[in-house]
Amino acid sequence: MSVDKKLLAILVCPICKGDLTYDKQAEELICPIDKLAFPVKDDIPIMLEEEARQLAEDEVS
Repeated sequence: MSVDKKLLAILVCPICKGDLTYDKQAEELICPIDKLAFPVKDDIPIMLEEEARQLAEDEVS
């Protein structure tokens, strides 16, 4: 599974409106600014703050 490159180009963090990166292995969209990981389920990004996972300090690049 993966996120369509065109979709990824237009998606932004719903909180800070910053760019996201896709972690293919974890199937998550990462916001390094807010240190959140948004899940991707069945190729659909779940862009809700309450569904996001807080990243640990060592996960933020």
